[in-house]
Amino acid sequence: MNGYGGNVLRLNLSTGEVKVQPLGVEMAREWIGQRGFIAKILWDELKPGIDPLGPDNKLVMSTGPLAGTLVPAGGKVSFGAKSPATGIYGESCMGGHIAAEMKYAGYDVIILEGAAAKPSYLYIEDDKVEIRDAAHVWGKGAMQAEKALKDELGEDFQICTIGPAGEKLVKYACISHDFGRQAGRTGMGTVMGSKNIKAIAICGSKSIPLADMTTAVAKGKEMLKGCFAKENLDEWQDYGTAGVPVWANKIGAFPTKNFQSSYLEGNEALDGKIMREKMVINDKGCFGCPSPCGKYCYVKEYDVYTEGPEYETTALIAGSCVFTDIEQVGYMNYLCDEMGLDTISAGNVIGFAMECFEKGIITTEQVGREIKFGDVDSFKFLAEQITTRQGIGNVLAEGVKYAAEQFGRGSTNFAIQIKGLEWSGYESRSAPSNMLAYMTCDLGAHHSRAWSVTHDMAVGRKVLEGKAQKVVELQHIRPFFDLIGCCRLQWVEIGFELEHYPEIFRYITGFDYSQDDLMKISEKVWNLTRAFAWREIEDYGRKYDYPPARFYEEAVTSGPNAGDTLTKEALEYLLDDYYNLRGWNKNGLPTREKLEQMGLGFVVQELQGLSRKLA
Repeated sequence: MNGYGGNVLRLNLSTGEVKVQPLGVEMAREWIGQRGFIAKILWDELKPGIDPLGPDNKLVMSTGPLAGTLVPAGGKVSFGAKSPATGIYGESCMGGHIAAEMKYAGYDVIILEGAAAKPSYLYIEDDKVEIRDAAHVWGKGAMQAEKALKDELGEDFQICTIGPAGEKLVKYACISHDFGRQAGRTGMGTVMGSKNIKAIAICGSKSIPLADMTTAVAKGKEMLKGCFAKENLDEWQDYGTAGVPVWANKIGAFPTKNFQSSYLEGNEALDGKIMREKMVINDKGCFGCPSPCGKYCYVKEYDVYTEGPEYETTALIAGSCVFTDIEQVGYMNYLCDEMGLDTISAGNVIGFAMECFEKGIITTEQVGREIKFGDVDSFKFLAEQITTRQGIGNVLAEGVKYAAEQFGRGSTNFAIQIKGLEWSGYESRSAPSNMLAYMTCDLGAHHSRAWSVTHDMAVGRKVLEGKAQKVVELQHIRPFFDLIGCCRLQWVEIGFELEHYPEIFRYITGFDYSQDDLMKISEKVWNLTRAFAWREIEDYGRKYDYPPARFYEEAVTSGPNAGDTLTKEALEYLLDDYYNLRGWNKNGLPTREKLEQMGLGFVVQELQGLSRKLA
């Protein structure tokens, strides 16, 4: 099993049984790793209709074959389960150092089944695996718990944790690691909390076998040198994604006041240069990273330490909730990180609540106090109410889609989500391809699978033709990195060439795959996760891909794109083109021919058994 730990670690938390099973060469060849392994395992092992927070759901942690090697930034791990936020396939990716440690312990996949009877954490030291009592860290913040377990177990352990939000089953709780890295999206921290698991601590001392060690090491060094030689490396290292807010604002893509606008007055105060002057202590990178984008900060005004805020946090807290003080944003980032809240969903939900209050849809009596945009105390109050599920926080903890259904009075029109997942950090009424990327993302409204704002700018922001083709292309390339265990930012941000990866993949694994071969596997996983949603929801399809009405009924209110909107007809055109390119039917569902072409005959059989009508 060159390039792999070679094993699947399976823990039944209900019984305490621990099993180590071989990964298998066929599994590796067919699904590569990480996201591929997760999608296949969840399809095979979950029954449709299970409760995402019940013991029948499984939390799968997996990394890829390039993680823990000399490949630049080979430090990615993903967590997957049936999502409590969306009810369909859920998955979230995280950097840091735990992916490499997992491989060194000999595991490519860790599967958590059932639920522990009491608060527990997982202790994994090579072949020694224990389910240990976590009473002493239960209730602690995510970073506090990590610090406590580091003190207890030693610095050699890499640890991921949940915060109080995960313990209280807030639907968008995240999994945290390395004091500021998060698997934030789709409620994976919620699933971990439902299993009474506070933390996973891993220490490994084994090696990773390589198919051609000499050539792999030489190629890895070449790739690192190639990254160091890129012209914009220095600027990227200085600011990371904190350099993006001002650019996003200038082009009219910065989500402002719960996405009413795409432009925030005073946004220049959020610039990465100002953040570096006021807050940054040092740069912080993940395993093997030649271009560390993490910024470890001290927020003097509030006397707290935090990593970031990075762009998405700034967009959804500063933009959606209207703040222009970077230290305030840093403090609110710290609050969410410690509570274990996904900052994208939390900023979105709180911005929505602020707009509902401003419009009189919810009242002081319901909320418990006045809340307003741009007020730190309002944000803190709502974040705490959500985390503890007190008062109106118990509704908001379910996510913006559910909250809008409860509040009514037209609020679903500006509940910014797709498929139940809150929208990440780009207002896209002036970026049709990026709007389509959000609409068709298998997880919900998220940028990780495809981000195409610059493509919209390059070919024309009003142009619709050809936009779907770019989205399909990106939906194969960007998630490819979540198959192999590597960060995509070297390719995205500093222009490191994609063609290096199939070559070193061959030297590490021995699998002689071309770039086209690897893209086909990425496409296969894409079709499997779409089928997963259809297996869960009988009427799944096109209607689940529409954005909220704000984006096609209301115009952008200010900034360079003031007056812009996307018509419903434009959205229909984009979806038609996209489905056609995918080989799906008009309702956005994979056809029998497409599934069989992708080698997913087992999916056809199961869908037929559930009386799904395959075209």
